[in-house]
Amino acid sequence: MVGLDRKSCVPCRGGVEPLKGEKLSAYAALLDRQWRVIDEHHLHREYRFPNFRQALDFVNKVGALAEAEGHHPDLHLGYGMVRITLWTHKIDGLHENDFILASKIDRL
Repeated sequence: MVGLDRKSCVPCRGGVEPLKGEKLSAYAALLDRQWRVIDEHHLHREYRFPNFRQALDFVNKVGALAEAEGHHPDLHLGYGMVRITLWTHKIDGLHENDFILASKIDRL
């Protein structure tokens, strides 16, 4: 499989099944171990920073990346912490796009 961070998100129009089982596990294995698959439904990761400003700067970079990819995570910003949750709303589950964006976020 081509490195996820070299792919681009393709708009999901629905009508496809969310990733499950072995396919889901294969994609999950390509991500940093700190990403967790929750209930075969969404991805979650927490990033830590020494202060609010650096966490906010990271959120802004993630936001710009999400806009460029057309795929938008849920972001929770706190003092020195950013929590990210990803899933594809159109299919109410995980799609390749979620893994692509997670991989690209890690490169920030």
